[in-house]
Amino acid sequence: MTHTTKQVAHVYQGAQPHMVGDGFKVQNLFPGGNKMIGKQLSPFFLLDYAAPHYFAPSETPRGVEEHPHRGFETVTIAYQGALQHRDSGGNSGKIGPGDVQWMTAASGIVHEEKHESEFTRNGGILEMAQLWVNLPKAHKMDKPGYQSILNADIPVADLGNGSYARVIAGNLDSVNGPAKTFTPINLFDIRLTAGTETTLTLPDGFNTGIVVLKGAVTINGTHAAKAVEIAVFEQAGETITVKAEEDATLLVLNGEPIRESIFAYGPFVMNNKEEIITAIDDYNNGKMGRLN
Repeated sequence: MTHTTKQVAHVYQGAQPHMVGDGFKVQNLFPGGNKMIGKQLSPFFLLDYAAPHYFAPSETPRGVEEHPHRGFETVTIAYQGALQHRDSGGNSGKIGPGDVQWMTAASGIVHEEKHESEFTRNGGILEMAQLWVNLPKAHKMDKPGYQSILNADIPVADLGNGSYARVIAGNLDSVNGPAKTFTPINLFDIRLTAGTETTLTLPDGFNTGIVVLKGAVTINGTHAAKAVEIAVFEQAGETITVKAEEDATLLVLNGEPIRESIFAYGPFVMNNKEEIITAIDDYNNGKMGRLN
């Protein structure tokens, strides 16, 4: 079977770092102020990358205090350091290097994200990525959910030459990821050793972004991308060839577009303004719950 190449549409550079709460120094890759990139990457709505940053020992956990979400999912990938989570659905958990936390806010949830207690006491380097995945209108008011996906539960696709892809969601080379999703999504955490060239085969018609978190790569022999940048692709085509010019860490986002209107405000991602107003009212009236 002959496959056609997914062509690079654009390479975007991540924004300058800023603090989220007092525990996360992040660079936003999208959407930022670029409305076009949101359409190019649906169902993915936002990506923040917290590059390696040292936090001194502390008695008080740093992070983000209690806040609400509705209408989408948050996916947090830990590379270094450790976080602890709790939410109004009664879920709580810790994630460390290699672990993934997949929280479905859906109809509404209140949560907090802090540095894990031992990490707080000892201090250390924190490196994380957080992805927001939009939900289709039919599922925005579903019951909230939570998936704790440990490193040991994430299967690996061998890319040769010491390179590999951790398949968090979807399928790569007959390796299936553990995450349960509402729409078809492929999410891969890839490590390439310098000089490795690999070809990814992905669905035609899906939106695709390849985020370079570390290192530098050449894509399809035509476009260079380095840390911290994202290459966004045309929907047509099925194959993408990536060559590592130096050791590289990549995050591959690939999903079926949700062809619905989006109206986003702060921590809510809905379809229209009226739904945002309802979300704010519901949160203020305690309908999304509270943390004890």
